[in-house]
Amino acid sequence: QVQLVESGGGLVQAGGSLKLSCAASGRSFNVKVMGWFRQAPGKERDFVAAVNWNGVNTYYSDSVKGRFTISRDNTKNMLYLQMNSLKPEDTAVYYCASDPLRDYKGDYAYWGQGTQVTVSS
Repeated sequence: QVQLVESGGGLVQAGGSLKLSCAASGRSFNVKVMGWFRQAPGKERDFVAAVNWNGVNTYYSDSVKGRFTISRDNTKNMLYLQMNSLKPEDTAVYYCASDPLRDYKGDYAYWGQGTQVTVSS
């Protein structure tokens, strides 16, 4: 079992930066693919980024590639999302997730509660 808790969301001006954190607990944390997703009100949940078990391989949606960086620190059981050059369209609730069911862009087995990111014009 995996438990996930996000933090670090907030209000930021367009062009600014935020760093989200996800604290994970449970067995076999180090071997799990983990990802970040986001969901705006009335919209579908969208894939943002994913990282493999040792942090070497990363994957990004086209909308965030070059602006966001996903990373993990397995010694601390932490997942991060550094968000730079933020745009109003990045406004959403951001969720961390662990253990994809089929592929890293789709559904995962475990989800955090979400943290709100609001980017103002």
